[in-house]
Amino acid sequence: MMLALGMFVFSLHTLAYQQLQRQTDWRHASSSRFGAAPARQFVGRGDDAITLPGVLLPELAGSLLSLNVLRHMANTGKAWPLVEGTGRIYGLWVIESLQENRSLFFPDGTARRLEFTLALKRIDDDRVDLLGAQGSAGVNLLLSLL
Repeated sequence: MMLALGMFVFSLHTLAYQQLQRQTDWRHASSSRFGAAPARQFVGRGDDAITLPGVLLPELAGSLLSLNVLRHMANTGKAWPLVEGTGRIYGLWVIESLQENRSLFFPDGTARRLEFTLALKRIDDDRVDLLGAQGSAGVNLLLSLL
């Protein structure tokens, strides 16, 4: 297991990503001052985003159904716990977008190569105590495995 988003497990058999790109922002409000540079004040953490680009080669590794599962998860609008294969808990994340590029087609139109980019946003404000409080049996099961 590379990573789990809710009950979806990223692996060679499902969907393997090639990179995990994370960007965390911090907000600093600016106030103009006469005759001086603007004053800055820290006002809190901003967005936390993870991007997972990868390539799916159904003939060798991965499943075409994996992208449909992620789309279904995104359609629910729910937040999902994100847990690394090492056991590191990232918190609760929503699926913000899923981009897909298909190429190298079989005669019937099935793609041999699918490049994808999954974009996630964190929504829990560092409150990992929310992980078990979502009322989902799947979330509770995942946490019991940790």
